[in-house]
Amino acid sequence: MTSGNKLTLWIFIAMVAGIATGALYRNSFPDEASLKAFGDNISILTDIFLRLVKMIIAPLVLSTLVVGVAKLGDLNAVGRIGGRALLWFISASMVSLLLGMLLVNLFEPGITLGLPVPEATASSGLDHHEFNLRTFVTHVFPKSVVEAMANNEILQIVVFSLLLGVACAATGEKGAPIVNAMDSLGHVMLKVTGMVMNVAPVAVFAAMAAVISQKGLGILFTYGKFIGQFYLGLLLLWVILLLVCWAIIGRRTGTLIGRIKDPLLLAFSTASSEAAYPRTLEQLERFGCPNRIVSFILPLGYSFNLDGSMMYMTFASLFIAQAYGIDLSPTEQLTMLLVLMVTSKGIAGVPRASLVVIAGTLAMFDIPEAGLLLLLGVDHLLDMGRSATNVVGNAVATVVVSKWEGMLEK
Repeated sequence: MTSGNKLTLWIFIAMVAGIATGALYRNSFPDEASLKAFGDNISILTDIFLRLVKMIIAPLVLSTLVVGVAKLGDLNAVGRIGGRALLWFISASMVSLLLGMLLVNLFEPGITLGLPVPEATASSGLDHHEFNLRTFVTHVFPKSVVEAMANNEILQIVVFSLLLGVACAATGEKGAPIVNAMDSLGHVMLKVTGMVMNVAPVAVFAAMAAVISQKGLGILFTYGKFIGQFYLGLLLLWVILLLVCWAIIGRRTGTLIGRIKDPLLLAFSTASSEAAYPRTLEQLERFGCPNRIVSFILPLGYSFNLDGSMMYMTFASLFIAQAYGIDLSPTEQLTMLLVLMVTSKGIAGVPRASLVVIAGTLAMFDIPEAGLLLLLGVDHLLDMGRSATNVVGNAVATVVVSKWEGMLEK
């Protein structure tokens, strides 16, 4: 058994053990204070792991992207690859949004669940981030690369890395030492990634134990229908993405799924796309995508191509509208899709970003923000699925662009 398969097995075992531990503790110590203390204490292990992952991401993105762009050699290549990537990102985002809209209209979960809705004036407890063109554009460009790295602002790091990589390529031999240093840093950070991933099963165990002890298995029955419908939507999205991938690279799609199963399971169990980033990068290179493409597309994807999150935004927004008996016309729903398409791009790096975007969108269509309270209890369970889907979307995007560029190795 390879080391990758061993890690996948241990993560799966940790998930099952975490669920069992959480359920057992909840049955043994049902008082809220004890459950909260248990959840807070055991989730420290998950927090440590996620902090270690966040520690890796900024230097990994910076080093790999600078090297990748420098190896591309010129602005024409960067522009061509970036253009193809954005074409894929926009297309995939629209498919995700439309699929969420179609399914929520088909299943009508806001009506069929019959949940008591909160008062329209109730607060969801989420911070608001006003969206406008100025805010979005200025957020893209860093005022300090140190600040961008400290805050893990992936999009800002990408902008700086692009400029530095192009400058290194343009200066030739004088830029070579920087490129070589970045190349060495990238390899070292991948080694650090391997060290951090060894503790992933412990983090997964703690994450599952904390969630089940806090929410209980009962929440799966209360919201089971809604959760099932949403996961069916994610499954359909996977099928669409993988069918397109199959049409472009053929039978190797099966090999790709095998390669990314490890980061997929990690993203699902920790409900964090970030946790899977280093492993996804590594596995895509092993699959045959060149470093220069992976290190360019993957960071962009984490800002522009979160397919699972996009589908959730329309699904959740229209679910809340249905719960409050607000009938939105097809035109209003399509307008909402376009709003979500734009606003989601300016909110990267904000905790619980999907919920923040949804809150802002609800206000634009006079839908009570308090409806988010219906989702907060199961948001973590839903986040697990959308995080895994984000990994699939970005992996497929990287492979497709590599194939379009004629650089996908066999």
